[in-house]
Amino acid sequence: MQQPQTATALSKEMQDCVEACMSCHSICEETMSSCLQMGGQAQMQIMRALMDCTEMTRICADMTMRRSPMAAEMCRMCAKACDMCAEACMAMPEDPQMMRCAEACRRCAEMCRTMAGAAA
Repeated sequence: MQQPQTATALSKEMQDCVEACMSCHSICEETMSSCLQMGGQAQMQIMRALMDCTEMTRICADMTMRRSPMAAEMCRMCAKACDMCAEACMAMPEDPQMMRCAEACRRCAEMCRTMAGAAA
């Protein structure tokens, strides 16, 4: 009787990228909620960046986990979205939630760039 084939484990780089994406996704979601409570017109640009980053990190994690042939390209796009979000969050340096979000975005961008380079 043959054993069912199991998928090979994700590489350390893939695992790090997925974890960074999911962490960034969660923090961006929390930060969106915080922004909505603050209100104000200035937050609209930040909200757009947060929404883009939230979606990109989720998709990037999904594509990496399923080993999509487009994962490296998605990682490059995700890194760009994370960089833009970090920059937007830096517009409010007095807000601790924004600073946590910017830090998570920077880490995710770094991991995604690593994955894009490793998979290229």
